[in-house]
Amino acid sequence: MPQESTFDTSLLTFDQENIWHPYTSLTNPLPTYPVVSASGVRLKLADGKELIDGMSSWWTAIHGYNVPELNDAATDQLSKMAHVMFGGITHEPAIKLCHKLVEITPAGLEKVFLADSGSVSVEVAMKMAIQYQHAKGNSHKNKFMTIRNGYHGDTTGAMSVCDPEGGMHHLFSDFLPKHLFVDQPSKRFSEKYDEDELGQLEQFFRLNSDKCAAFILEPIVQGAGGMWFYSPDYLKKIRQLCDEHDMLLIADEIATGFGRTGKFFACEHADISPDIMCVGKALTGGYMTLAATLTTHQVAETICNGEAGVFMHGPTFMGNPLACAIANKSLELLLDSGWQSKIKAIEKQLKRELLPLGNALCVKDVRVLGAIGVVEMNDPVDVSRAQEFFVKNGVWIRPFRNLIYIMPPFVIEENDLHFLIVAISNYIDNI
Repeated sequence: MPQESTFDTSLLTFDQENIWHPYTSLTNPLPTYPVVSASGVRLKLADGKELIDGMSSWWTAIHGYNVPELNDAATDQLSKMAHVMFGGITHEPAIKLCHKLVEITPAGLEKVFLADSGSVSVEVAMKMAIQYQHAKGNSHKNKFMTIRNGYHGDTTGAMSVCDPEGGMHHLFSDFLPKHLFVDQPSKRFSEKYDEDELGQLEQFFRLNSDKCAAFILEPIVQGAGGMWFYSPDYLKKIRQLCDEHDMLLIADEIATGFGRTGKFFACEHADISPDIMCVGKALTGGYMTLAATLTTHQVAETICNGEAGVFMHGPTFMGNPLACAIANKSLELLLDSGWQSKIKAIEKQLKRELLPLGNALCVKDVRVLGAIGVVEMNDPVDVSRAQEFFVKNGVWIRPFRNLIYIMPPFVIEENDLHFLIVAISNYIDNI
């Protein structure tokens, strides 16, 4: 039975009146649920109620919560140093992390820039592309190509390559730099393109590549822009066209990296390597904010032989030792965990139990890839009502727009995943 709440209600009042949560209003705030602890795949609320987490804290907590090995890594590093500037100083946790990232990422990505967050890693990638073209004497190539319905973060540069109309940043359209958007890939993950269908892409590159430094995309899975899973053929074609038109390919693997889609990186579904790759989210297993931008020797050498002589970026908390130490242990845990079989088991269960929900009249589509399950509704979801329903049913699921989706920790057991799916089914039945 849930315990009586010991949470100070005045704190919750202050929260509602003074603290902006992501994409929420202070004049009409959504309910917030105070969490006092987390362990495994469960979040414990202040009233003692436990919720099975279906979100992995926005794709990050792949090992679950309160992981002994990650706790020990953090404690050990804290006894040495929590932080030291990265300008002119280096340290073992950062060196080991960068070495491992070079080892596990697609071929050719040899140079690593450590960043504070996913959005910052995208900013870094865009600046790399601009400096690269400038150093080659192509200062006129200062725009970016990307895909409609994409999402790359909430900082200014990242916002400018998110969908300009259907995305979350259209209010800033007059403020942001203008880039070039091609239609969202039409073929699903399991479908094939023929060359005629990709002719539109070829025409788009012919008309616009002379002014574009790079093409930035989320490989295979468009996340916050709509949870759309598209054909690897499309990604292969983009790689080919970037090579033909002297453009770099930037792969935003912040959400898709580290096994979520069934491959360690989503680019592997198309068997391609980007020129620049962004990683983050699951990098530290959800313990701390950390990201990285990787690029090739050729891109790095060109930048450093250009006018500036250096890459023009340097976050204050770059290479934070505590975050790097935890990331090292998180990657070790993941690589030793038999993650492939875990993702396959999650995918198999999602296909077996979630896909049938597509028969409901209020459901437009159901999609599954790796450890991602998406129920697309015909109408927008009332987030407040849905959140209350899911909490009452013992699960944590955070819908957005018309999507109810789950991406559970990789350690979730079959019974707990079943519980999540049943909660979604019950919600649909109660609409």
